[in-house]
Amino acid sequence: MITSLNPATGEERVLDVEETTLDQVAAICELAHRATSELATRSLTWRGSMLRAMADALEESGESIIAAADFETALGRARLKGELRRTAFQLRFFADVVEDTTFLAASIDHATDSPMGPLADMRRLRVPLGAVAVFGSSNFPLAFSVPGGDTASALAAGCAVVVKAHPAHPHTSALCAAALREGARRVGAPEGTLEVVYGFAAGTALVTDANIAAVGFTGSLFAGQALWRLANERPVPIPFYGELGSANPLVVTPSAARVRAREIGAGAAGSMTLGVGQFCTKPGLLFVPEGSDGDALVNALVESLVATSTFTMLTGGIAAHFRESVAAIAAHEDVVALVAPAPEAGTTVRAQLFGVDARTFASEAARDLREECFGPLALVVRYESSDDLFAALRAASASLTLSVFAEAEDPDAAGLVDFAATRAGRVIVNGYPTGVGVSWSMHHGGPWPATTAPLATSVGAAGIERWLRALTYQSVPEALLPAPLRDENPWGVARRVDGVLVARPV
Repeated sequence: MITSLNPATGEERVLDVEETTLDQVAAICELAHRATSELATRSLTWRGSMLRAMADALEESGESIIAAADFETALGRARLKGELRRTAFQLRFFADVVEDTTFLAASIDHATDSPMGPLADMRRLRVPLGAVAVFGSSNFPLAFSVPGGDTASALAAGCAVVVKAHPAHPHTSALCAAALREGARRVGAPEGTLEVVYGFAAGTALVTDANIAAVGFTGSLFAGQALWRLANERPVPIPFYGELGSANPLVVTPSAARVRAREIGAGAAGSMTLGVGQFCTKPGLLFVPEGSDGDALVNALVESLVATSTFTMLTGGIAAHFRESVAAIAAHEDVVALVAPAPEAGTTVRAQLFGVDARTFASEAARDLREECFGPLALVVRYESSDDLFAALRAASASLTLSVFAEAEDPDAAGLVDFAATRAGRVIVNGYPTGVGVSWSMHHGGPWPATTAPLATSVGAAGIERWLRALTYQSVPEALLPAPLRDENPWGVARRVDGVLVARPV
């Protein structure tokens, strides 16, 4: 049986859940494949109703889900209540995305004569890719796990989902899956629309199963690379959308340090320790100018971190890896410990802060200093000139976010924003990267190693595009066309007809 573990107390609870066998994984994936075929025939209005029913059922089970998640993560009820609200909102948001219909990118070009000669009748739209495998993350037991963004967007695309439950919160996963299945049942969704598997072997089998058409993953670079290789070594490779590792630079210009040193220092401390520093958007590399203004900012940062208490990390393994990272950074000859008390034992840790000069950071010997450290740790990189700053930034890896703190008419602001646009999925000015809103314009992705697919986002409306493929019907009789491409437009979708964009009927 699978065990649920409290990282704060060490208490264990045996669940009425077993690891999924390989035969069971195969049967579940086949069921998901069949369910996807049926989901594709349901109207977009019905699909939206399913997502809303799932959100309702999730909220109805909220108390038991929050209690289980608090036991398994020690994140606290207040944080988890907010995460539940976000997760339910995300499901309803994707219902809106579905009913908006533009995600289909439907277009009709009637047969015509052209300068190239006669053109056949051609009609194009996006269709579900197939059953999707989702790997839940450790740090968000709801919003990036069983009922999370990958699941919501895949269901919105018309794909059945099989989730690999994260071992850090198996009970939470089981309760969330039960709620989503209840929501699906209420609207008559096909069996296999949402399933969960447990265990390491089940996860690898999921990626290699012939009935799985794509994978969504949020986790470590090491685990993500291993699964990415499995997805690409299949007889028929499949898309692997992995969110892997990101150190997320935060740059403070000299003018911003001069005007807002203490404000930015305290804010950076709050951002890097939010969620125990276990956010993929945590600012891990803080670029601060040399001089008295930069010193004032670092002092405020140190004061804020020293005032924090101990933190409980999600698992003993994550805490152990955090301590290993701290030891490796501290061992560097040119690194200075700014806040580095002796790490606590077990899952308990304290905030850590180290400093290094920009030229050292940009050197080959400092390569490992540029990697993400999952937990409440940041590296302050002090620079003397713009040339030193940009050299250090170029040495850093691409990232999910890059934040710039600058004043109006700052001479470096435009160059920093332009540089950030080439290296990050989200550019932020005078704000902190933690907190990823669910909206039409959000992009949560970035170049390697932040993600395996820089064109894709795991948050926001465009997340649905990962689970779709384009399909053109040429000279197909009206009766054989899918509903969105028929001339009478029975689903009422927005379309481009003979080059003219036609809004969906109101």
